[in-house]
Amino acid sequence: MPDKILVTRSSMPDFEEYAEEIRPIWESHWLTNMGVKHHQLEADLVDYLKVPQIALFVNGHSALECVLEAMGLKGKVITTPYTFASTTHAIVRKGLEPVFADIKPDDYTIDPASVERLIDEDTCAILPVHVYGNLCDVDAIQDIADRHGLKVIYDAAHAFGVWRGDDSSASFGDASMFSFHATKVFNTIEGGAVCFHDASLKTLLNEWKNFGITGPEDVEYVGGNAKMNEFCAAMGICNLRHLDREIAKRKLVAERYWERLDGARGVRLSLPKEGVTPNYAYLPVVFDDDFGASRDDVYDALAEQQVFSRKYFYPLTTDFACYRGRFDSSRTPVARYVASHVLTLPMYADLALEDVDRICDIVLSCARG
Repeated sequence: MPDKILVTRSSMPDFEEYAEEIRPIWESHWLTNMGVKHHQLEADLVDYLKVPQIALFVNGHSALECVLEAMGLKGKVITTPYTFASTTHAIVRKGLEPVFADIKPDDYTIDPASVERLIDEDTCAILPVHVYGNLCDVDAIQDIADRHGLKVIYDAAHAFGVWRGDDSSASFGDASMFSFHATKVFNTIEGGAVCFHDASLKTLLNEWKNFGITGPEDVEYVGGNAKMNEFCAAMGICNLRHLDREIAKRKLVAERYWERLDGARGVRLSLPKEGVTPNYAYLPVVFDDDFGASRDDVYDALAEQQVFSRKYFYPLTTDFACYRGRFDSSRTPVARYVASHVLTLPMYADLALEDVDRICDIVLSCARG
């Protein structure tokens, strides 16, 4: 039986490098509550992402909930059902109403034309998702938002390290949320951040993630507990040093997949767009009906050979049991089709090219079957 290949594997620094980074934590005994490592990582990220403001969080979901609350939004938020549970849950948990636009068939990001058709007097914001690291049509979305007076908050969980020209993915809209989960291109083990332009939000975001405490004896509003600890920040400091090298390794893996699969009948790949520097976060493949086998057939064939892919994103968030009867996925037919045909293949920096070849052989053999 061949060795097991998981859909992803976390990038990590050398043990000695991390041990040296956390040594001062043992000396100071300052483990959390925005210590030295927390502030260093914030500064490093501001420099790397070229953004004016950033606030770190325990995870991306808390970061997204916090920025929605900090902006004081009320009413409807137009978003996409083709995303991870966190995006929709954050909107609902903050007492807002998600309204679902369809996606584009080429890169699976939200369709601006669909967004504009859904705007009404109760709409307060647009919450698009950079899917698989594919950037949304940020210019069209911003134009819509400006004409209708709407906030734009990007779920950029997949897009750390993606650039359009000299602009990082963190620079678009009013704010962008990042996830630094262990499975992401850049990780802090667990973690997240909000990048934003309005400096007045900084204090509010930092107070919200610390229970709304504003002073030694003052708690002015109902906040949460979402502080990134020093050990996670230290991991981020280390991983950021090696990020460009890790992305370069992922690029080789992605290019091997594309070389083997591009042009195969019924196989639809999501390739980088001109002017965009990708992060090669995921390797999504849509198996159209003329492939000769279903997405589930391919998934099962890979699993039989100890290769574990992921139906990502399936189901649509509008089809979750917790939202049953509340939303109608038939209103987003492109998203529904892609969700039922997509498979993300194993992708990580240290995936051997011979393993990529083996995965592609299994995939292509399904069509011949």
